[in-house]
Amino acid sequence: MDYILSILGPLAEGSLVTLQLFLITLLLAVPLGLGLALVRISRFSAASQAVNGYIWLMRGTPLMLQMLFIYYALPFVPGIGIRLPDFPAAIVAFALNYAAYFAEIFRAGIQSIDRGQYEGAKVLGFSYGQTMRRIVLPQVVKRILPPMSNETITLVKDTSLIYVLALNDLLRAARGIVQRDFTITPFIVAAAFYLLMTLVLTWFFQRLEKRHAVYD
Repeated sequence: MDYILSILGPLAEGSLVTLQLFLITLLLAVPLGLGLALVRISRFSAASQAVNGYIWLMRGTPLMLQMLFIYYALPFVPGIGIRLPDFPAAIVAFALNYAAYFAEIFRAGIQSIDRGQYEGAKVLGFSYGQTMRRIVLPQVVKRILPPMSNETITLVKDTSLIYVLALNDLLRAARGIVQRDFTITPFIVAAAFYLLMTLVLTWFFQRLEKRHAVYD
């Protein structure tokens, strides 16, 4: 027990990096995903196809590859030449990747709403923006909570990928202690940290689902 208490400090510091990446990614990816979904289902064919291609690219290539490309290859792309520090590079990669997944979740939720509700809103004089804000999106939120919960929990675990950029996240902190002390105990404690974070998220989304539940 004394040993576990002695390693909690470094692991807690690593978990702060993990939580920062998680929270910033959510704050960026959710609104970006919603915007992409709205463009994806719009009548502007060129924009819709462009977003569709973007989603296909982001979902069809590994997140780690995207992260390595942004950090190592982006500076050498002609006409761009942007060199990002490690943490901002991870943020950009995670936000762009998860925005694609969230976009598909939002798109499916929006398209699940009966077209009659759009027509009814039009008869009442609602604009497209008012229809989406007051009628469609409140219903969409109820329907997308389960897939959003799954993606959010996956995001917690995917944060461990920033290990490849030498960021001192929870996993890297645990491995450093393992290599120093020759014991797997830090990995077990790190697993407990991840399980605690996913437990909190699971509880949070379950509460949201109960709050927004619709009973026939």
